[in-house]
Amino acid sequence: MEAADFMPSDAVIAGIRHDIEAYEAKRASAQRQVRWRVPVFVGLVVVFVALVAWLFNAAADPHEQWLSTPHVFLYLGGMVAAVLLYFQALRPATRLQQSFRDTLLPMIFGFVRDVRYQHGVRPNSFNRIPRETVGAFNRQSFDDIVSGRYEDFPFELYEARLWEGSGKSETVAFKGVVVAFETIEPFPGTLVAARKAGKVAHFFRGMFANEMQELSSGVEDLDATYEFRTDNVEAARPLVTGRMAQALTWLHETWPYDQARVALSGSDGFLLMPRSKNFFELPDISQPIDYNAHVAPMITDLGAMLATAALVRKIGVRDEAVE
Repeated sequence: MEAADFMPSDAVIAGIRHDIEAYEAKRASAQRQVRWRVPVFVGLVVVFVALVAWLFNAAADPHEQWLSTPHVFLYLGGMVAAVLLYFQALRPATRLQQSFRDTLLPMIFGFVRDVRYQHGVRPNSFNRIPRETVGAFNRQSFDDIVSGRYEDFPFELYEARLWEGSGKSETVAFKGVVVAFETIEPFPGTLVAARKAGKVAHFFRGMFANEMQELSSGVEDLDATYEFRTDNVEAARPLVTGRMAQALTWLHETWPYDQARVALSGSDGFLLMPRSKNFFELPDISQPIDYNAHVAPMITDLGAMLATAALVRKIGVRDEAVE
């Protein structure tokens, strides 16, 4: 399969352009609402706090005018209320953006049967990802989730951010798009192609018993950047030196962002494609949406991801079966 096989038809693209025109009319209206709602909502809080503070001055010590303990609590409460009302004032814009995304994404996936779109929930396939693919993390968040079936190719595609710690000590294990799919031929065990670990990680890993063993693909560039690990060396070796190496080489040439990762576990396949920006991100409400600038690149990357997943799911199939 080529990336072009997963592109929307001309009719779907025309529909997307029409929806963008309709969105632009609503966007202008929502932007006008936000322009008056923000100063009015926040301004009312400022006026209320100033009035109450003035009343407090009547009971405050002359040396504590505007700065007494009740004043301080009033100011803190006012700041919290101002922040809450600020986001409340933005609601017309945020609701419009999410409703447009709810319409746009199913249209982009118009070639998919049984397409289903969700937002902010835990994907069904997430718990089945081999942890060796992403490393250590204890926190996760999810954004847009799309699932469906293309011909005989069922998949679940979602945005995920996995990290450990918080603040300055936060370490991001993965941020990007995950494509989960059913492989044509189940792999008898687990096979992972992930970012090569550092010497320290290798040292501590060797101190503890680990069922996963390392393999080499025989491709110098891949072995320098990837770490191939499996709990079934005999079954994994022909895949690592064959189709998996070919798929990763093709990924390196076509995916313009950070290093992609691949995992097979039984009949489950996973393609993790890092990206710093949100994949389905739309511009701010103040900026018009342009098909060529904002939607077309998203569709191109989508086609590349599904074409790669379609290639990866064939890794364990015999040559005569693929043909």
